[in-house]
Order: sequence, then C-alpha cells, then structure tokens
Amino acid sequence: MVFSSHVFLFYFLTLVLGSYYVMPARGRQAMLTLVSYVFYGWANPWFVFLMLFSTLVDYYCGKVIVGQIRIPWLRNRPGGEERSAERKLGVAVSVVTGLTLLGFFKYFPFVQSNLNWIVAHFGREAFEVYRVTLPLGISFYTFQSMSYPIDLYRRQTVPAKNLMDFSCYVALFPQLVAGPIVRYSDIAHQLHRRSHSLDKFSRGVAFFVLGFAKKILLANPMGEVADAAFGAGGLIWHDAWVGVLGYAFQIYFDFSGYSDMAIGMGLMMGFNFPRNFDSPYWADSVTNFWQRWHITLSTWLRDYLYIPLGGNRKGNVRTYVNLMAVMLLGGLWHGASWNFVIWGGIHGGMLAGERAMGKNPLYRSAPRVLRIALTFVVVLVAWVFFRAPDLPDALGYLGSMFGLSSAPPGARLVSASLLDHYHVAMLVVCAVVVWLCRQSWSWAQRITLPKALVLLALFAYSVAVMWTQKFNPFIYFFF
Repeated sequence: MVFSSHVFLFYFLTLVLGSYYVMPARGRQAMLTLVSYVFYGWANPWFVFLMLFSTLVDYYCGKVIVGQIRIPWLRNRPGGEERSAERKLGVAVSVVTGLTLLGFFKYFPFVQSNLNWIVAHFGREAFEVYRVTLPLGISFYTFQSMSYPIDLYRRQTVPAKNLMDFSCYVALFPQLVAGPIVRYSDIAHQLHRRSHSLDKFSRGVAFFVLGFAKKILLANPMGEVADAAFGAGGLIWHDAWVGVLGYAFQIYFDFSGYSDMAIGMGLMMGFNFPRNFDSPYWADSVTNFWQRWHITLSTWLRDYLYIPLGGNRKGNVRTYVNLMAVMLLGGLWHGASWNFVIWGGIHGGMLAGERAMGKNPLYRSAPRVLRIALTFVVVLVAWVFFRAPDLPDALGYLGSMFGLSSAPPGARLVSASLLDHYHVAMLVVCAVVVWLCRQSWSWAQRITLPKALVLLALFAYSVAVMWTQKFNPFIYFFF
C-alpha cells in the first residue's frame, strides 16, 4: 500500500486517524501497532512474521543487555565478567540475527549469481539460482530495530517499558518501509508523553500535502522521463543528460516526498520524526551532499559503522579507508548489485579525496554557484549506476552522455518523447522547486490562512492528477 493511492488516502489513513482520536490514550499504542502490522502485511501477510521475529529478537536481546534477563551458563564468573559477557552476547545475537535476515533476503541471489560466474570461469556447470522475495522495507526496519540493542549496550538510550512500546516503535507505519530511520532514543519519551494540538496537526497536514504533491506532480512525471531514457538502449548525448536529470529529480521528489508524508503523519499523531533532507542539490561538495541527503541514513552509518571502524582517530590513511568502506557498504545496503557498490565507491572516493583537502572539493576555489553545479554533475554521474539495471547498461549510458557511443536509428523518436512540451515544462518546474523554492521543513513550520488555502488547492489538484496516473511507484520501497 503506497501513500499516494486512493486506498491509503481515503480509507486507511482516514480510519486510522479517526480511530486514533476516539481511542482512549492508554489504547493508542496497541491500536497503532495493530494498524501498522496491517499496513505492512497488505502486500504480503507473510512479511509480518519476519518483522515480528526481528522485533522479538532485538527486544529480548535488549533485556539481556540491561540485565532484566540473565544467562544461566554465564553465571559464577568473577567480578563483573558475568554482566560484561551477557551484554556482549545480547548485542552480538541482535547484530548477527539482523545482518543474517538482511543478508539472506536481500543478498542471497546476488551471492549465488556471483558464485555462478566464478564456477563458469573455471569451466564448471553453473548451479540453479534460487530467487528470494525481498520483503518491503527490510533494510529500513532492520537498521532501526538493530540500533536499539546497540544503543542499550552503549548506554545511550533507556530500555523499552514493554514489548508493546518496542513493537510500536519498530512497526510505526508512517516511516516503516522507507524511513526516515528513527532511533528508539528519538521517540522513547514520545511513546507515552507526546503532545497533540491543532497547530501540530495542521503542520502535519501541511507536510503530508507537500510530500504528496511532490510525489504526484513532480516525481511521477520525472519517472516517465527517466524510464524512457534508461530503457532506450542508446541516446543522443543531450538526451542522455536529460534522462539522468529526470532521474535525479524523480528520486529526490519521490524520497523527500515520502519523508515529508511520514513526518506529516507522525505530527498528526503527536510524534516528532527527524529531518531527512536539507536541499541536497544545493550542496557545494560531496561531503556537503551527504550532510543534506538521507540524513538519518548518513548519521546511522556514521554512528554505527564509521566511528566503530575508527572514524578519523587512527590517522589519515585509516580515515580514507573507513570512508570508502562505509560508502561501499552503504551502496550495497541500497541493493544487491555491483552498480550500487560502484555508486557507493564513487561517493566514497569523493569523500576521501575531499577529506584529504580539508573537507573541500578539488574545485574549492571556484565561485559557489559553480561548486554547486560541479557537485551536481558528480551526483548525476553516480546516479547512472544507481538507476541502470546492470553494469553494461550503466557504462553504455555513460558512453551516450559523453558522446562515446553512437546513437541508434530510433534515437530521434526517443528524443521527441523526452523533449515534448509537457516534459520540458516539468523539468523546468522541478528545477525551480529544487533551487528557488523554500523547503517543506521551513514552509510548514507555521500555517496561516493563505497557506491553508494553497494547501487545499494543491491537495485537490494532486488527487485529481493521481486518478489519471498509471505510473506510481515509490523507489525506496524496493530497498
């Protein structure tokens, strides 16, 4: 069930909000948990059991870490060794279980395919590759759930009062399948003491409407441009740049729109979720880009991977290696493909190079407008690997972008489709919104009557357009 569908808008969300506000305060936690499991199981009910298993493992590992459950075979150790061993066991079981689930469901076919390539290289017969259905949002809720026992081990959060609290935290439907990634410490107190007000609810509606409009009015048309370009099999160089520009706009408005809607629904129910985007295409370096793009993932990778690897505390060379390792793994987190690894490698290499220059890009002496433009070009080149279905297609697309491959006979027809009046107009509108308009985060902080009228008109128009669209995926649902 996607947010930008009539089933979600007019049935699910309406029923949830109505039930939430007529429900006594003591029953809201259970109600939110139940509807979140319904939401998650809408596409495939079996996915619910996987999320429930992950939740139970991390919750009880947390109880081991804080000493609420003791391990019999670790008793009678001298001094504090018993508690230390129990704490390490609790966090180890959580991390291993989470990574095993993620590894099996997301990377098992990828590993099989690569093993087949090695086997074929040595002249042996390839074995059958078994396909595994990828549960929606497993990358997000696994990271989110796993952070809880790690934070307990570090003494950076308080233990959940009960299983219902923790289940609600993991399953909370607004940010369940595509973030933002919320840590338990972010909302631990909100699970019992969150505030509700007309101002907060109205800001939530504003966030939701703005995100919904981003998705329907901007991301979906740009998705048509990107799909036409990347599926063409060869393009004239300027059409290839238009196609990847369309994808850059699509993924930004798609993902930031989802985050806006998640934050908005959270506010409607009293939750304050963290900010996930801060005008990333205004970045004047790749370092700055990752301070603005998917902020909750960036901080998660920093706190749970980069710093434990040593961060910048063990010399320059180790810092560069750590940055590259984190971004390679971050790329692989997005998908089981060498394309994602290369995408992460491009960003990791740029981050390491900029760190060597004092967190400045090679073009640091250029005017800010030019630094922004050059950073955006780097991001566009990297997006090619993110979007292309495989490595040969990515390299072929880059060849088209830089005029290194000849366009096929039908390229003019694709060009006419990409550069028709509607799509050109939408590209211009997207550029204006990205580089000239205020962000949702600041615009929705205070709602006035004129803003309310704008939101009402925008929502009505977006709903009308939604009914006409057949193309309506959420990109990050598949990560």
